[in-house]
Amino acid sequence: MKAGIFSIGLDTYWPQFDGLLDRLNGYHTEISERIEGMGIELVDGGMVDCVEKADGTADLFRREDVSMIFLFISTYALSSTVLPVVQKAKVPVVMLNLQPVAQLDYEKFNALGDRGKMTGVWLEHCQSCSVPELACVFNRAKIDYHVVTGYLQDAVAWSEIQDWVDAAKAVEGMRRNRVGVLGHYYCGMLDVYSDLTQQAAVFGNHFELLEMCELVELRKSVTEDQVEAKLAEMHGKFEVSPECEPSEMARAAKTSVALDELIAKHRLGSMAYYYEGVGEYENIVTSILPGNTLLTGRNVPVAGECEIKNVQAMKIMDLLGAGGSFSEFYLTDFVDDVVYLGHDGPAHFAIAEGPVGLVPLPLYHGKPGKGLSIQMTVQHGPVTLLSVVQRGDGSVLLQVAEGESVPGPILQIGNTNSRYKFAISAKDFMNDWSKGGPAHHCAIGVGHLAGKIEKIGELLGIETVRVV
Repeated sequence: MKAGIFSIGLDTYWPQFDGLLDRLNGYHTEISERIEGMGIELVDGGMVDCVEKADGTADLFRREDVSMIFLFISTYALSSTVLPVVQKAKVPVVMLNLQPVAQLDYEKFNALGDRGKMTGVWLEHCQSCSVPELACVFNRAKIDYHVVTGYLQDAVAWSEIQDWVDAAKAVEGMRRNRVGVLGHYYCGMLDVYSDLTQQAAVFGNHFELLEMCELVELRKSVTEDQVEAKLAEMHGKFEVSPECEPSEMARAAKTSVALDELIAKHRLGSMAYYYEGVGEYENIVTSILPGNTLLTGRNVPVAGECEIKNVQAMKIMDLLGAGGSFSEFYLTDFVDDVVYLGHDGPAHFAIAEGPVGLVPLPLYHGKPGKGLSIQMTVQHGPVTLLSVVQRGDGSVLLQVAEGESVPGPILQIGNTNSRYKFAISAKDFMNDWSKGGPAHHCAIGVGHLAGKIEKIGELLGIETVRVV
């Protein structure tokens, strides 16, 4: 991801106050280095203190195709030197209202005696002076902007800046993502059906529509050596139940190799799938869960039942480094006041509480055939639920909730499932979450991420609804 950064000041001040520009440029360098250390490429526009420099910086940011701009308010500056930059760039702006210190040393300041020197020191600390002016102009010009207020060593302010960087990287990752759609929807799940055009318009990703017959042909060409290598990978990644028959393991390994080749061939970063068929087609869809779980663990999230909206949510979680396990509501425990969520897979290894189990199922509930399934519990501790929601008017929004994965009995049915507690009661949570209108699936990631997800929504220009 590439972001622009520039500082603003007023060229009239520099000959009036000796050393002021050097000190402000020093703060600019400190801020730039710290943001660049967060893992993004910065295009540095330096100090913009007049309209002529504003035009040059605007051209620089457009030429370098930055995804967002950090604007450091180093001292008071005229809004006329700022507007040309952000108008031409046409990307979100994060204003950094960061003072050098949390509190001015008033005694030392007043002891300077010389009012000229005192004014120079004040201008070094008067970042807040420009914020209302810039906000007023941005509002009138319909510029997408956000404000971080604090001081240079303010941990809270830097945490917020980190959130903006993480959100921007996730948005850029979504724009570059190629989403595979394999097969068709689970017939009758009306909540799952998606508008691909609207999804592409909001997130900027490409959808690659795939044919099951291509996966069949890839599977036919899998060699015994490839199967053996995949079996070794499966034994290394999963805790394989002794009940898993060698023939089922080999069947799943062969399908997994074919899936890897399909993903590589189409350069996919995520995939949604579902299919029902006979013969070789049923052989594939009943042996697909281990391979899809391995892909999800390698940062290529896969959603079952062709839940395209949810694989978008899973990809966002994965880009935030939080996992993104495919889940649905299982049951409510009104005694312990917890909600169970889980699925028959795929799961995400990075967020497992203990090993990820591979177990046989005599039947897949609601689906044809039998085969191997995934048994896993999400790490105990803070978690975030995320759904990509499409409303009746076609608009897309993000629905998010923060909770805790808590210890306790889980269902030993060969599925992923965990117990979750929220700030409100399980009953109220079920009601409030459902009223938001998500599909019955959601993505679960570790950590409390609602703040980052709200910033993702702001960068995308869509609503984020937090259920608390």
